[in-house]
Amino acid sequence: MEAYIIGLWDQYAANWGYLILFFWSILEGEIGLILAGMACYAGHMHLLWAIVVAALGGFSGDQIYFYIGRTSKSYINKKLEKQRRKLALAHLLLQKYGWFVIFIQRYMYGMRTIIPISIGLTRYNALKFAIINLLSAFVWASITIILAWFFGEQIFKVLGMLKHYPYLVILLLVCVLGLVFWYFQTHTKKIDKKIQKVQKDLKLKKG
Repeated sequence: MEAYIIGLWDQYAANWGYLILFFWSILEGEIGLILAGMACYAGHMHLLWAIVVAALGGFSGDQIYFYIGRTSKSYINKKLEKQRRKLALAHLLLQKYGWFVIFIQRYMYGMRTIIPISIGLTRYNALKFAIINLLSAFVWASITIILAWFFGEQIFKVLGMLKHYPYLVILLLVCVLGLVFWYFQTHTKKIDKKIQKVQKDLKLKKG
């Protein structure tokens, strides 16, 4: 899906960039924001509008996940049976840190979809979630797009170098695949440790 969207972006960025960016942001892709920043640098998009569109897309995506959790509890519990550790961790993090978890969840790889769904499963105030989510989305979009826009020249130079040295792309892919394999090998253990730590902290707090 993301490869298809990248192809659309390359072909239609000048005319349909904002629409593609909106739906890409719903799918929670930082790659889309980076491409938007580069498009702003190249003059295909306006920086402010790109930030607004990306923020609204990111906001809409998390609102969708929140209301999926709020309106489909039995379905979610059944469908996400393999994600129980992550759901448990999300609940514990919400108990310990409150609204701050909602604000930073976009930067928590592996938890970005789970956290809004898990909060939807609770009685957390929907309006409060929406306000925090909106502020978080604008910060997320602003930081990523502005950085890509600011370093646009350097990014284009790197892409140009990769075009002339394709073996670097292969090396990069091998490194990425290796990191992904390592991540999934260790992620479950890390989540278990986090759950135990948060549970311990909550017990000490109550005690």
